Amino acid sequence: MRNIFNILLLVLIAFLAYLVYANIKEPIAFQSEKQKRKEAVTSKLEQIRKSQEMYRDITGEFAGSFDSLAYVLKTDSIKFENIVEDPEDPSNVDKFKTIVTYSSALDSIRSLGINPDSLKYIPYTDGLTFNIEADTMTYQKTLVSVVEVGTKWKTFMGDYADKKYMKYDQSYDPDRYMKFGDLSKPNLGGNWER
Repeated sequence: MRNIFNILLLVLIAFLAYLVYANIKEPIAFQSEKQKRKEAVTSKLEQIRKSQEMYRDITGEFAGSFDSLAYVLKTDSIKFENIVEDPEDPSNVDKFKTIVTYSSALDSIRSLGINPDSLKYIPYTDGLTFNIEADTMTYQKTLVSVVEVGTKWKTFMGDYADKKYMKYDQSYDPDRYMKFGDLSKPNLGGNWER
């Protein structure tokens, strides 16, 4: 009888140990996966932001689609203005002149490690793409270009896209939008940077 009681006690201890392990394992796995996926999406959004800034330098506005963004970055050039001293020109009061050169946008974007053809794809999804919108608006009596690019957390969180995981992280909301830019004001900041 005593042996049966000891065996049942060991089984109960093993079961309780498993429950403790399972309760600790899930939040750790969630936090680890959340951090990994957030970093990948953040990195891609930062690449898109750099590409949009380069597009704006070339065209004067932001791209409203990934197709036009990739096309301009692959086919156009970036203008560089260098100001150099010119003491030989007596008519030049400032004694400076501007030298304009052009460089391939594709070479510049590739030197940053960015592939313009894959910018639109959200990491950890099967080919889903970021939302992209660009427009112009009047801000402080000036016409400015604005852009917003992003996606909801649930798009790239896979198995962890459920609201039940909010119990492990109070700031986690799968319906929240991860983005940079703002269509209501000229701002290229990312909401992950706050």
